[in-house]
Amino acid sequence: MKRAVFLLVAAGLSLASQARAESPVPARDTLSIGVSIEPPGLDPSRSPSESIGTITYNNIYEGLTRLDRSGNVAPLLARAWTLSDDGRLYHFTLQENVHFHDGTPLTCDAVRFSLLRAKAADSTNPDRSVFTNITDVSCPDDGHADVRLRDAHGSFLYELAWNDASIFSPGSSGNNIHHPVGTGPFLFQEWQRGDHVLLARNPNYWGKPPVLKSVTFRFMPDPLAASNALLAGELDAYPSFPEREILGRFADAPELRVIRGSFPFKAILALNNGRRPFNDVRVRQAIAYAIDRKALLQAVSDGDGTVLQSHMAPNDPDYAPLPDRYPYNPERARELLKSAGVQPGTQVRLSFPPIGYARDTSELIAAYLEQVGIIVTLQPLEWPAWLSRVFGQGAFDMTVIAHTEPHDIGIYDRDTIYFHYHNPAFHDLFQRYEASSAPATRHALSVSMQSQLAQDEPNVFLYSVPRDTVMNRHIRGLWTDQQIAACPLADVYWAP
Repeated sequence: MKRAVFLLVAAGLSLASQARAESPVPARDTLSIGVSIEPPGLDPSRSPSESIGTITYNNIYEGLTRLDRSGNVAPLLARAWTLSDDGRLYHFTLQENVHFHDGTPLTCDAVRFSLLRAKAADSTNPDRSVFTNITDVSCPDDGHADVRLRDAHGSFLYELAWNDASIFSPGSSGNNIHHPVGTGPFLFQEWQRGDHVLLARNPNYWGKPPVLKSVTFRFMPDPLAASNALLAGELDAYPSFPEREILGRFADAPELRVIRGSFPFKAILALNNGRRPFNDVRVRQAIAYAIDRKALLQAVSDGDGTVLQSHMAPNDPDYAPLPDRYPYNPERARELLKSAGVQPGTQVRLSFPPIGYARDTSELIAAYLEQVGIIVTLQPLEWPAWLSRVFGQGAFDMTVIAHTEPHDIGIYDRDTIYFHYHNPAFHDLFQRYEASSAPATRHALSVSMQSQLAQDEPNVFLYSVPRDTVMNRHIRGLWTDQQIAACPLADVYWAP
């Protein structure tokens, strides 16, 4: 009798365990996402911080166009457009029945306000030079917008898909830095400083309604703490996990998976071309020779990635695998420094933001440069200070940073770029590139621009690494290949 009872109980437990294993995961409509840096604000037109785009791109804010998962330009607030024969007039047809989160309807006036605000003399838009090419935005009616350019610009639709080209509500735009208002599928709910930003589903969204009811972006810069939160189920996902060495902790976690994806990640040692001694190309080339970039890549990601020769990530269709002009050669570095009149013991300052790769890379670079006679003082900066002092004012000697914007080689033609590079030859190549709409011509000119930068070495191009996303195995729709610094959530859902 006892044995029979035991067998029945054992069978019951076995069936219960099997039922639990085979039963679908309870439906969930919330998501918790880890990010490494708290944004300085939530207005992409005021700061280039990658974390702003991660939280807001196509979640809160939307633009006339968007980039899809493959990096292609697709319609968004503009459902259609035509282009004049001379490439200077874009006629946009806007989506119907779209409202901002403050209740204001989307009309041509909002488009005109947003684009002209981005090009204004007092604009703080990180890509203001894109918008200064706009001569006028006119409104034939509420549902159409005509954007006229001074010069034909083949990348214009692509650049309108960037985060800082979002369309804002004129009445609430002044407070977007603290309380963002857009047309997107999620509403801003709260920002608890130092902890999280909470978004809620927009019940009046003009497009396909999102599945998720709410999303919490949690600021977790400590990779170990983030990994503990993932293992404990306190975090559901962490795109761009910051420390590859810790990924092994997830190998035996049945509810988690690690997916390696692509990313327009371009780590550089930016040099202030407007200051001595960096205004001498021989010095910039010497610094490139002095750094073992293959060893840097090995230290940062166990060699998993690409040593860069110019400002283009391998996932870009126009990427050119150029020959290595500056292989590690300390002796050649010393020769160039001597010819440029740079004395041994010359002191420079290397500033870096509070990001793991930037800190580790800066420390190694300081050691390499000391071997060729350059004494480096390391200067760690908090993120707002780096954005203001280095990126905003260009007040620095050297800095380590990764540019994560897609296809952004055009920054080397900007008058106000923080590293102060100016070259008429590059300018001519870029003007010809933007004047053309022929893919083959644009690709050839893009390769020429990459070669020009490799020759001038305005910055030391270091490495590009893949992007590791750690997430619950039941999450679907989350971007793992990232074409732009973003984490769009409208199509994300939980599945068995």
